Amino acid sequence: MVFNNVAVTLGDVWILLAALKALSLLWLLYFASCTTRHPHAVLYHDPHAGPIWVRGSLVLFGSCTICLNVFRVGYDVSHIHCKSQLELIFPVIEIIFLGVQTWVLWKHCKDCVQVRTNLTRCGLMLTLATDLLLWVLAVTNDSMHREIKAELNALMENFSGNDTNTCLCLNATVCEVFQKGYLMLYPFSTEYCLLCCAVLFVMWKNVGRRLAPHTGAHPGTPPFHLHGAIFGPLLGLLALVAGVCVFVLFQIEASGPTIARQYFALYYAFYVAVLPAMSLACLAGTAIHGLEERELDTLKNPTRSLDVVLLMGAALGQMGIAYFSIVAIVATRPHELLNRLILAYSLLLILQHIVQNLFIIEGLHRRPLWEMAPEGPAGKQEAEPPRRGSLLELGQDLRRASLAYIHSYSHLNWKRRALKEISLFLILCNITLWMMPAFGIHPEFENGLEQDFYGYQTWFTIVNFGLPLGVFYRMHSVGGLVEVYLEA
Repeated sequence: MVFNNVAVTLGDVWILLAALKALSLLWLLYFASCTTRHPHAVLYHDPHAGPIWVRGSLVLFGSCTICLNVFRVGYDVSHIHCKSQLELIFPVIEIIFLGVQTWVLWKHCKDCVQVRTNLTRCGLMLTLATDLLLWVLAVTNDSMHREIKAELNALMENFSGNDTNTCLCLNATVCEVFQKGYLMLYPFSTEYCLLCCAVLFVMWKNVGRRLAPHTGAHPGTPPFHLHGAIFGPLLGLLALVAGVCVFVLFQIEASGPTIARQYFALYYAFYVAVLPAMSLACLAGTAIHGLEERELDTLKNPTRSLDVVLLMGAALGQMGIAYFSIVAIVATRPHELLNRLILAYSLLLILQHIVQNLFIIEGLHRRPLWEMAPEGPAGKQEAEPPRRGSLLELGQDLRRASLAYIHSYSHLNWKRRALKEISLFLILCNITLWMMPAFGIHPEFENGLEQDFYGYQTWFTIVNFGLPLGVFYRMHSVGGLVEVYLEA
């Protein structure tokens, strides 16, 4: 359809996806009602799979995607006089599929299924392929966006006295609500598909997996406390407040017919100020990881391996957009102020993704402090055979051991505090950088520079491929940074 929309039409793609969603829906219901209820189906649970932030994101983005399809149904109903009634079936099927899939993944994402393994693997791959195709269609298909844009242009021509043949809505106010809701929730649909693919892949890896008794229980992760961290949360909150202010100003300006160039400059200047601070924090954290005495965790962990792959893969989205922006700026007008800001933003964005990935991956591969075996003086004394000696010698040995322990603990505590400060700062900054593209108008579409250079269709595909990955990367980075913070 992308390369030849005559041989394969959008209707053919919708029919194929409807069939895949129906088959996946039947398998999900069978898996939840029959397979998992078998007496020996789920003997083990992966403690690392499906953390609360992943399941919460599934519910959040799944709800947004369901609302997106509700807006799509409302938009089609408002144009029912010039559209086929069969078009209403496809979003209704997707709403049912999304609801059942979200419920099954929330409930069974940690399961290590031991029965009907071949059928379970096939069903998981079928559902994963369906979500992946939904994501590809959302990235490459801009028919709804073109339809909304054509209707807006037709309304403007009608106001000027020119008649058009475009299908217009019967109730302009209601249609505007549906259009705004659809365009605002569109990025959440692509992010939901990516998240489901990740969870389904972990479930597929866990089919037939048998865990050791000590790994079957949930690890003793400590609760989330600040532990005296001050500067990281303060600087992170400062970045968050500044980001919210820039976001609100840009959104107010974007609600008008055009956006003034100074608001683009303000938007990119905020990024140019925040990204270097995040990069320096990541470099400092990576250096502290190198000074730590914690051992590397070399145990097999499919969830952690997937986290690393997702971090590196999702980073390619924003890095790809930044690369194409650099090419467009260098080839056209690199000396203008706004273009210089966009160029600096693109270069800093690539650097920040690289150093943040290094920091998070290094932290995820360190053994948590609560899992490390005691190697202090007390442990050494237990390993040594008891020997005779005077009380004075025993007291001197205990005093030396206590001083050595206090000295090593103070150094460890300094490193832990620094890692916690850095992690909290990066968590708040990533939340800020997640919020701005997820809920707002995207300057990559609005500034017109790259769109004029590459053309609308090409730039639409590039941005729709990269932006959901970028939003997913920020959300996934927050989850990884929380784990680094807790394990420090």
